[in-house]
Amino acid sequence: QEQLGEVTFVELPKEGLELNADEPLGSVESVKAASDIFSPVAGTVEEVNEALNDQPELLNDDCYGDGWYCRIKVADPVALEALMDHTAYEAYLKEQ
Repeated sequence: QEQLGEVTFVELPKEGLELNADEPLGSVESVKAASDIFSPVAGTVEEVNEALNDQPELLNDDCYGDGWYCRIKVADPVALEALMDHTAYEAYLKEQ
């Protein structure tokens, strides 16, 4: 988020899209660059945040609240065990 800068456009996935882990599901563009967004798990897109179409800056302003991207119904709940929580992710970023 910090590397991209201010988000200017968001390409959302379609509801019902079936995904594999690490597969692109959409993209985000900013004044600096464009980047794909990858699914962290296999599953089906159940809901997308349509508010991002009119307010893509929500990804910067409130990424843990109103700036959520999409909700995915996870194909295998065990896959969630391999994901980092917020604290682990912050620690990982400091190591990079």
